[in-house]
Amino acid sequence: MENWRRTFITIWTGQAVSILTSSVLQMAIVWYVTQRTGSAALLSLATLIGFLPQALLGMFIGVYIDRYNRKMVMILSDLLIAGAGLVLVTVGAFGEIPLWLIYVVLCFRSIGAAFHTPALQAVTPSIVPKDKLTQYAGFAQGFKSLSMVLSPALAAVLFSLWDLNIVILLDVFGALFAGGVLFLVRLPDHVRVAHCDGSMLTEVKEGFRALRKEPGLLELLIISSLYAFIFFPIGTLYPLITMTWFQGGVAESGVVEVVFAVGMLVGSFVLGIIGGRIRHVRAILSSMGVYGSCVLLAGHLPQSGLFIFIGISFVMGMVNPFFHGVQTAIYQTRIDQQYLGRVLSLTSSIGLVAMPLGLILSGTFADVIGVNRWFAISGGLVLLLFLVGSRVLPKRLDPHYGRTASGKAR
Repeated sequence: MENWRRTFITIWTGQAVSILTSSVLQMAIVWYVTQRTGSAALLSLATLIGFLPQALLGMFIGVYIDRYNRKMVMILSDLLIAGAGLVLVTVGAFGEIPLWLIYVVLCFRSIGAAFHTPALQAVTPSIVPKDKLTQYAGFAQGFKSLSMVLSPALAAVLFSLWDLNIVILLDVFGALFAGGVLFLVRLPDHVRVAHCDGSMLTEVKEGFRALRKEPGLLELLIISSLYAFIFFPIGTLYPLITMTWFQGGVAESGVVEVVFAVGMLVGSFVLGIIGGRIRHVRAILSSMGVYGSCVLLAGHLPQSGLFIFIGISFVMGMVNPFFHGVQTAIYQTRIDQQYLGRVLSLTSSIGLVAMPLGLILSGTFADVIGVNRWFAISGGLVLLLFLVGSRVLPKRLDPHYGRTASGKAR
């Protein structure tokens, strides 16, 4: 096995353990807050706190990812996440964990993730050859998808057997394991930016200029942000459409979630196999087109169409990596290493800001017009975005799009 493959697999073994334990903890906290309060507002607040720091701090955090050793940034992030978890474990050992402390710890975990995720994405091109980035983005998505498949069942078993602080301790070990694996791996260093006058805003602007300089990347950022605005709320409304429109129960809702996750897992490994041979733009547009069509179809299903919706959920999950995994690979391929941390943090931050805005809008309209009708509208909006992207992205992002193998335009 080549050294870079061994390094990639080693790193992602640690990441897979950490992602799984974090997913289990996330579900356990949702159940804990639900049991304690029964309040949708407090549960929504926990969700908001869980990603808001990443959205607000992302573009500035990228400066530090480009300034300093990315391996140490990831290790310190893991230690921050583990330390925040240990606070809850300690408090839980002496009594009930107060909700306000859970919110504070969720905030610190989010800050740690805001550093860790783009740092990991930024360091990947220094390990994986450029012509393999799309393929290995699929494998990375596969690790995340596998945790989505395993975590609900594992969380249900552990939460029924252990107190919350013990489940938190499991995640602490997961974060420490990931950090320990990173410590043992030798990573190539990157060319870091000079500290010049310490102007963070100047460095943020340099990252944005690096994004704008590459043809098509700004258009990709705008389209992906609008897609996140529509995409994220659809996922959160799966239980609602399953249990209200299709008249299913908790079990049926769980089946939909697991089937979607299995679809993502399958799609991720398909991308891992064929990723080196696909056109980036074609993959992204095809993913949007299929996903939008599926959501539109789901919104027009009769109330007796639960089993069709379950099948559609598998397809929606399967095409998901062909957008998000390929998008990351495009940034990794096109952006210079010294700007990559800032660009990835910026793109992630804008997407995370779009998500709650979309969630507020979709929740309001779904209550007023019905969740099935909102699915139909959302599917139409995705298809509209697909049509816009089909006119903009090929010309700007991929000059070879629409050409035959002989190089002649179709």
